[in-house]
Amino acid sequence: MTGGAPGRLAPGSGGPAGQPGGAPRRPASGSGGHAEGPADVPVGYAQLWRADPGAWSAAGVAWRGLAGPVRRRADALTARIGTLRPGWSGAASVAAQRRIGDLRTDLTDVLPALFEVDQVLAEFGARLGAAKARLGAEVARAESGGLLVDRSGAVRPDPARPVSRAGPAVVGARAGIRGALTLAGAADREAARRLAELTTATVTGWVSVPPAWRPGPGAGPAEVSRWWAGLSAAERRWLVGREPDRIGRLDGVPAAARDQANRLLLGDRREQLLVRRLALLRPLPAGPLEASRRVRLAGVEAALRGLDRLSERLAAPGLPRAYLLGLDPRGDGRAVVALGNPDRSAAVLTYVPGMTSDLADAPDELGRAARVLQRCAALGPGEEAAAVLWLDYDAPDFLTEAAGARQAEDAGPALHRFQEGLRAAHEGPPARQTVLGHSYGSLVVGAAARDHGLSADALVFVGSPGVGVDHATELRMRAGEVWSSTAPDDVIRLARPPDELARRALLAGTPLGPALAVLDPHGERLWFGADPSAPGFGGRRFPSAPHGHTGYWDPDNPALDGMARIVLGR
Repeated sequence: MTGGAPGRLAPGSGGPAGQPGGAPRRPASGSGGHAEGPADVPVGYAQLWRADPGAWSAAGVAWRGLAGPVRRRADALTARIGTLRPGWSGAASVAAQRRIGDLRTDLTDVLPALFEVDQVLAEFGARLGAAKARLGAEVARAESGGLLVDRSGAVRPDPARPVSRAGPAVVGARAGIRGALTLAGAADREAARRLAELTTATVTGWVSVPPAWRPGPGAGPAEVSRWWAGLSAAERRWLVGREPDRIGRLDGVPAAARDQANRLLLGDRREQLLVRRLALLRPLPAGPLEASRRVRLAGVEAALRGLDRLSERLAAPGLPRAYLLGLDPRGDGRAVVALGNPDRSAAVLTYVPGMTSDLADAPDELGRAARVLQRCAALGPGEEAAAVLWLDYDAPDFLTEAAGARQAEDAGPALHRFQEGLRAAHEGPPARQTVLGHSYGSLVVGAAARDHGLSADALVFVGSPGVGVDHATELRMRAGEVWSSTAPDDVIRLARPPDELARRALLAGTPLGPALAVLDPHGERLWFGADPSAPGFGGRRFPSAPHGHTGYWDPDNPALDGMARIVLGR
């Protein structure tokens, strides 16, 4: 490209890249020169071309990293209170303990703000990256069409490559470049505004008195969203800091607030698992109880390893930033994690994994969601998308459990609420919401859509044993937005009810076998209903290469492209 090699844009006026700094600098209007069109856009062509979105993410990570020292200082104050109690009593002792407690509260009140700065800078970096990708795509399109784009963003025909209808082509290229610069300018202004609000809060106080009213247990996500919107910024910070367990799991609350609340609880969640592990370490006499203890201990230790790996991903620099929307260490453990902010993305994928999935598997399952998101970025440069791992149900651990639909049906209300919450909390025009279920997770998605309805624009099933219905219309989705793929070597094809297996065995090798297969209105039946990949189901199919039951996310599998295209609505 002729636009110049990428450089590095320092991420803030307060320090070098990767260090806590000030609000994003507003580029001077017209900087870099903007002949022939882009001059009135507040972010310059050359400036965007040199920008380093990752540097802004690194700056956010540096701010987030201050949470560790703050927590350690707060813990030291807690220890100080403990040393005062045994040997000092009376009014002075009570006053001293109260004062130290107030100091500790003042410290911990800052923690959500550190996470919020990280969120703002990461989201700015993501939007800057989207703008830069769009700019690169527009320049490449212009140059492949016989136009020249110089270092200032000026567009003109290439004298060496005559182009028919050069005038409209130049106008279109200028408009595309202007659109990318406008996106960057909007992201810059928004980030500056949000950081300015945080700066003001340092003067007026992070928190205020608690709100007088909270939604009841039966409140739906839309009601929760309206309640949250009616609170002041200080009231919201009070709730995040003082009632993180409530806010962290409340559908309808924005992803940013839920992430802050759940990150505050990470240490407590790990401590809960350590307590359970300690209680299970004492051996029992040989027998069924001892065998059960060993199984439960292994599960807790696996959950601890999974939580530690998930914590590493939450702490990792780079884009997309992870948002912790839910975490529960009880039982096998549950987690809801978004890559990118779903409230601010034009396309949002919710991925529901299948059998044996639990907290120990969350990091690997999140990797599958990440691969779909990466393919979305490759197919649609500049399009903002987010992917959510929804592991908020008790997935079957054994085939005997997976043979029944109870656990899928039990998960339906929670998945319904979560999708409603995504819709209610979303900013700007509604996102395209896609829900994808793999294996037993496809039954979870199908049962939720059938019984409760899902706030989704598309449903996707991969490696499905059936989705609980015999036809796509029973899923209450818009025509043409139910999709399925089953690899030719996926063992899930053998998951058939006994009567179907008997019928196939009886007709195998007879002239009636192929004829009845064609006439069957539902195609071949699987364990939980008609095969969603069969023509008679009424959905749409996309191809998968022979990659078995878990290879739909492999880089060379066309199924990965298929999933990404559905998420983007292509």
